[in-house]
Amino acid sequence: MIKQLLLLLITTFSLNCYSQIIFEKGYYINNSNQKIDGLIKNVDWKNNPLEFEYQKTEQAEKKILKIKSVKEFGIYNVSKYIRSIVNIDRSRSHRDYLSKNKNPIFKKEELFLKVLIEGDASLLLYKDKNITRYFYQTTKKDIEQLVFKEYKITESKIATNNEFRRQLHNNFNCSDISIDDVKNIDYKKESLLKFFIKYNNCINSKYVNFEEKQKKDLFNLSIRPGLNSSSLSISNLSSSTNPNYDNQLTFRLGLEFEFILGFNKNKWSVILEPTYQYYKAESNATAYLRDSDTDYQSIEIPIGLRHYLFLNDNSKIFINSAVIYDVLLNSKVGTLDASSQVNLAIGVGYNYKNKYSVEFRSQTKKDILRKYQYLGSDYKTISIIFGYSFF
Repeated sequence: MIKQLLLLLITTFSLNCYSQIIFEKGYYINNSNQKIDGLIKNVDWKNNPLEFEYQKTEQAEKKILKIKSVKEFGIYNVSKYIRSIVNIDRSRSHRDYLSKNKNPIFKKEELFLKVLIEGDASLLLYKDKNITRYFYQTTKKDIEQLVFKEYKITESKIATNNEFRRQLHNNFNCSDISIDDVKNIDYKKESLLKFFIKYNNCINSKYVNFEEKQKKDLFNLSIRPGLNSSSLSISNLSSSTNPNYDNQLTFRLGLEFEFILGFNKNKWSVILEPTYQYYKAESNATAYLRDSDTDYQSIEIPIGLRHYLFLNDNSKIFINSAVIYDVLLNSKVGTLDASSQVNLAIGVGYNYKNKYSVEFRSQTKKDILRKYQYLGSDYKTISIIFGYSFF
């Protein structure tokens, strides 16, 4: 089973190498302050880039534009980056790398900063591997880092320099913002976004929230009816009579909870799908299985990963790999009690407009008589599953 699981996971993750990253409508501003429209390859940068790929039209040659030649670039209704020479502290927060110096160690660098809020009070972000830094800018003040640093007091005791709260208090005074509001701010995106939105609203400043533009549906709830094609074979070590049960086409009904992971252009998600399934069949009687009608019912609970490959704005293909836990519902194989067993599944499907889907799924075998010493069984299922997303 471990080998099968590894194979499924390797298969799923390897698809990332072939995923489509599309060119989207955007622009850049060169060093002569010319704004040039075109198409920019949106790779949903996890770390702030130093370059990006651009083409004038879909038929035009692709070229790499580096930070030295671009003052600003953006993808319309998605994101915006501006070039700036800033003082940045790259002190690590990992315990093994903490120093006893509470003060930031600034170094001047030329960077692309991601704009989160743009207004009279702007919030910007820089991420690079193990560090995350936030910057601010006002109509009266150039871009400056908001200071947050963890440091050691002793080898076992860690403290935090929360200078960023003083910076916010000194630079963003407004009747709607109290001292307690500033004291309760965390050095995290959501907390800082909330503060900058509140301040811009307080001073009646028009602003753009780029995070809101990028925010997409990160949760889907779908009903998942379908058909199972299942069969059961039994091996009896104490007898030459091994009953086989006919392949049965049965109904299944699931409710899928999908949690989209907010990176790599929302191509990855975690799925949880409680599903009712059943299998009823007859076979010839044996010494162990008199009256050998099988009535196997359970709630299957697949937990797994899904990966999307986007075809266009409305269509996408997906692949799942999942571990399935089985909760039995008074299930019998003849006079014997069935056993639950964890097994694996892999599925391939198609999604249209984030609303309708169809999936073909195959499960590995389950031994539902594994608690009986002289009996073994192979329960196999393949499924065709239809989906309708409520939201």
